Amino acid sequence: MKSLTRGHLKAGIDAMRGAKVRNFWTMFGIIVGVASVITIVSIGEGIKAQISNQIHHYGKDLIVIQPQQLVNSRNGSINPLSSFSVTASLNSKDLKTVSGTHGVGATAPLSATPGTVKGDHGVYSQGLVIGTTPDLPSLINQSLAFGTFITTDDSENNVAVLGQNAADKLFNESVPLGRTFLFRGQEFIVQGIFNQFDNTPLSQDADFNSAIFIPYDVSENLTNNSAPTFEILAKPTDPKATSSVVASIEKSLKAAHGGQSDFTVLQQSQNLSTSNTVLDLITKLIAGAAAISLLVGGIGIMNVMLVSVAERMHEIGIRKAIGATNRQILSQFMIEASFLSLTGGIIGIGVAYLIDLILRLTTDLRPLISWQIVLIATGVSLSIGIIFGTVPALKAARKDPIEALRAD
Repeated sequence: MKSLTRGHLKAGIDAMRGAKVRNFWTMFGIIVGVASVITIVSIGEGIKAQISNQIHHYGKDLIVIQPQQLVNSRNGSINPLSSFSVTASLNSKDLKTVSGTHGVGATAPLSATPGTVKGDHGVYSQGLVIGTTPDLPSLINQSLAFGTFITTDDSENNVAVLGQNAADKLFNESVPLGRTFLFRGQEFIVQGIFNQFDNTPLSQDADFNSAIFIPYDVSENLTNNSAPTFEILAKPTDPKATSSVVASIEKSLKAAHGGQSDFTVLQQSQNLSTSNTVLDLITKLIAGAAAISLLVGGIGIMNVMLVSVAERMHEIGIRKAIGATNRQILSQFMIEASFLSLTGGIIGIGVAYLIDLILRLTTDLRPLISWQIVLIATGVSLSIGIIFGTVPALKAARKDPIEALRAD
């Protein structure tokens, strides 16, 4: 039996070597399908891992309070950085309500302060001016590269802390401490520079590396208390009591808003769960579309194997004439089809690893290929060879030896 199996494998490999170009294009659909599915799933898993790392970086006890709906007046999308049209807003009273809630330890608002920023190189329009309070760095676990952050003594002073991109664009230097810029006709002094933000905190639209942070009270004074607060961050005094503190904040804000729930209060675990759910749905949708390539590849294998059966009629006839059974002929062609499909799957896995490496080197994406998806891809490619190789193999096995020998 082993010698027969070895013979079928050798015959299959020899048949593949005899038509290398045709066999490559036969496997092409499998290669594309496997590479596409693995790449898409790995990107989805990588993004989920990045979001999870971001949430762990900020801490599981971070609480995020947002208006119920932030609408971008340009395109109707949620985007806290451009063209605010806030249908339900937060304000300084909400900040006091959250700060005064039992169990809340630290809070920091994030308000979008409109106005023109003028630095050494003209008008700076690439980032947002954000009004906030001294607790922000500790809430998001972000350190400063140079200088100091806003303190309680700075609450009414025109001081600013810059993201690294903002520092470079405003002054063309990485440490512009003591330098000044104009904002809404007033002069602000730079007293600190943040370290590079690895991820955008709590929003995929806000680029904190390009942001300018000023005291919240100064922001309110400059805008006559009209600057929209797009987020309030908070942490409980006891991390284990996060859920109960969230409930207390919701109750306090609802009472302050006249019984209206025109806001959302989220824990980091809820953010992670929501993000993962959305990513899973998108990944499954795109991976399903990419998997059609596997079906096309399977049909290609079946067609080529049918052609191979037709071309090798004499071989089939001779083998049957000297005693080969239908099962042996069936096994030979099934092995060939499976070998084609499995080889295509292995090449596809290699292509997926190459694509993921290129993505890691040229983009901010960090694809994550798990052994489970590689194992599944290998099994699926082998299954496709078996399924779509069945029809040609049966056709070859059922051939009458006399008819096969007479075939042109």
